[in-house]
Amino acid sequence: SFHCPLNQDVENFLHNKAIAFAKQYLAMTFLVFITYNKQLLPVGYYTLANKFLSLSDTTISKTIQKKIFKFAQLEPYSKQYFVPIPLIAQLGKNDKYSELISGEQLLTLACNRVKEAQKIIGGKMVYIECASNPKLHSFYSANGFSEFGQRGGNNVLPLIQMVKYF
Repeated sequence: SFHCPLNQDVENFLHNKAIAFAKQYLAMTFLVFITYNKQLLPVGYYTLANKFLSLSDTTISKTIQKKIFKFAQLEPYSKQYFVPIPLIAQLGKNDKYSELISGEQLLTLACNRVKEAQKIIGGKMVYIECASNPKLHSFYSANGFSEFGQRGGNNVLPLIQMVKYF
């Protein structure tokens, strides 16, 4: 009963890919339910994955460099830094119950889950990749994420990469 007409990728992932990704341990999806009028309603979900970022010190600000590079490994030949970092791979609200949870609340749940994992394995950051959309950029910026790059291009719409330091 999850519907997200504004982003078919979010809806398609939950309906068609989330279980397979979990079985392969590629990414874990967390469903978010709220009790409303004595009914348990699916209001949203988020998916977390573990990734490595490849960064150049010329692509990000000095402030973010200082934070990120504490956790990075420099590859001297390419002059790229490799950073292990959790990715909020999907974040979606159920259109049917969108008034019951805000995007900020859903994002906070995802970030809190990342923080729980980082208490065990270490780390202080999370990142997202979102469509090049001013509304999405503004949403993530308002929630503490800073842009550091793009991924994609060449017949594929680029994704804006943003990081949040806890």
